[in-house]
Amino acid sequence: MPEPSVRHDAIIDAIMANAGRSTLPFKQAHADRWHGTAFWFNDLLDSAPGSEVISQYLVTAAGMTRYDLGELTLRPELCEPEMSAEKLLMTDFAEGWTVLGDLGVAVMPTAGLHAHGRRKGWSWATDEITDGLAARHEDIARIGSEPRPAYILGHDVGEQDGARLQAVVVGRVARGADGYVHWDSTVPEGCAGAPVFVGEELGDDRFRLVCVGLVLPGAERNRIATFDRIRTTVRESGAGRGTEPVTSLLAEPEPEPEQEPGAGGHPETAWHPEAGKRPGRWWRRKPRAH
Repeated sequence: MPEPSVRHDAIIDAIMANAGRSTLPFKQAHADRWHGTAFWFNDLLDSAPGSEVISQYLVTAAGMTRYDLGELTLRPELCEPEMSAEKLLMTDFAEGWTVLGDLGVAVMPTAGLHAHGRRKGWSWATDEITDGLAARHEDIARIGSEPRPAYILGHDVGEQDGARLQAVVVGRVARGADGYVHWDSTVPEGCAGAPVFVGEELGDDRFRLVCVGLVLPGAERNRIATFDRIRTTVRESGAGRGTEPVTSLLAEPEPEPEQEPGAGGHPETAWHPEAGKRPGRWWRRKPRAH
């Protein structure tokens, strides 16, 4: 029996409010190819009242990282103080990523990115896929063969100018005959490696936002690498070896990423999607004025 869906606009608002600043576009430097999307992930190692111990990574599709010189686009709204857009060239790009077995996923500890910001006189102001957002085994088990609404938060490649603006791609996910979760249609260029979300119904017009995992490269019906396996494999891989876990102090308990359709009010760090760019399929973030 298909699971009832809540309204697209409410889920998109929740994605932008909780994860709008979590993504970075990248590609092979000095080449018009291997365009992908990476995102920030906080792996929760331990917690106590008022604090958490995390290891932090960039996460993306491994197949998009296999070259020597990479180029990240540093979105200005992810930096404090805010700066104009900058390209960050990374040498030995492929070596900087740890490939997680046969998942098709690669992770990079973010210590180097934080060090770059300090050298430049700014700090990162990101959202992250947190332990509360990342899917667990029971969330993935609920995805069956019946397609259900899902959302990719990625950076496509502009048709005219190649701009890497952020967009939410609306589609569906379902479990295939191979046992894996798949996207139901074509993934736009530039969005491989991007996080995929669903809204879990809670009743009474409420839902819980869940990040299923990330979308892998492919021509169609792309496979989704799911967070139940990513979470386990990243810890077994030793990807964070040599970097100290970070202890963060919590000002207050993290709210459940839960929304009611039609509820007003958004955090100041969220941007309202702009409808109409690709009717019925895309909502694009409005760039901030400088």
